Amino acid sequence: MVKILNKVIQDKKMITKNINKDKIGFQKWIAAFGVILFIGKIIAWKLTDSDAVFSDAMESIVNVISAFMGLYSLHLASKPKDEDHPYGHGKVEFVTSGIEGALIAIAGIMIIYEGINSLVTGKTLSELDWGIAIIAATAIINYILGYISIKKGERENSLVLVSSGKHLQSDTVTTLGVVISLIIVYFTKIYWIDSVVALLFGFYIIYIGYKIVRKSLRGIMDEQDPELLNNIIDLLEKNRHTEWIDIHNMKIQQFGSSLHIDAHITLPYYYSLREAHKEMEQAILLLANNTKRTVEFNFHMDDCKTISCPVCQIMDCPVRKQPFVKRVEWTAENVTRVEKHTIE
Repeated sequence: MVKILNKVIQDKKMITKNINKDKIGFQKWIAAFGVILFIGKIIAWKLTDSDAVFSDAMESIVNVISAFMGLYSLHLASKPKDEDHPYGHGKVEFVTSGIEGALIAIAGIMIIYEGINSLVTGKTLSELDWGIAIIAATAIINYILGYISIKKGERENSLVLVSSGKHLQSDTVTTLGVVISLIIVYFTKIYWIDSVVALLFGFYIIYIGYKIVRKSLRGIMDEQDPELLNNIIDLLEKNRHTEWIDIHNMKIQQFGSSLHIDAHITLPYYYSLREAHKEMEQAILLLANNTKRTVEFNFHMDDCKTISCPVCQIMDCPVRKQPFVKRVEWTAENVTRVEKHTIE
């Protein structure tokens, strides 16, 4: 059993290593395209003299910075554990994602500032046809890259790739707003529309940045992920052994795309150490085989007490002190509780 468990964990580490290389390679493409698209927007700004295009170009600087920060964090997160970092380097993804979210919010403030400045001073735009074509092309490329990045990040549990994708797509929304305003201005010659649209999307960008910062803080502070916790408990509940009297005091930490799961499992006290350890490994193996993520387990074996008798389903238990009363369904509430399960 130990050999099987070790093989499963080692296989997952090898898969994770390959995935990390793939993520780093993809992030390099995002960084390269970020630089190219920024240059394209600067050209469009020079042609049109539009403040909205200028603010969109400035927002793209954040894209470039964020892309290279994401690349660094993925490289650092892929490093193995060492003496100074016994849990690995995965949490750096939460840090860089939080910085990226803050930069997005700052970009939104910049857009609002430029929009207000344009309304106050007023500007006449030029070469709008070329400007529209270039900015529209950058919007399409950004959206496609963002979509791919989000899907890849969700599939590989990478907050950096998800954040980068959302950043690219939020930039797309802003860019489309700029395109629409330029088209309207091109036909109506009402130049203040350009600034108003930039203001609206500036507030939207700030909201996107806030959401990314909030999610990264959840990871840094080890805030419980209800969906992840419920999925794990549901898996254990549906596949629980009679010998697993209860599982309690469960805690889950996320380190980038990796997980660390602490839990106590209550087993019959009359089991030999070998028998008890075998049952504990069965629970660990169940979780390891049903997740694509690398998981580090720290399970503690508890011996059953008299209070466990009413919920213990071992009907032929040779040392039962109290009659069986009912089966307790495992939920997020009782599995995360410190105490053993009782009928109360």
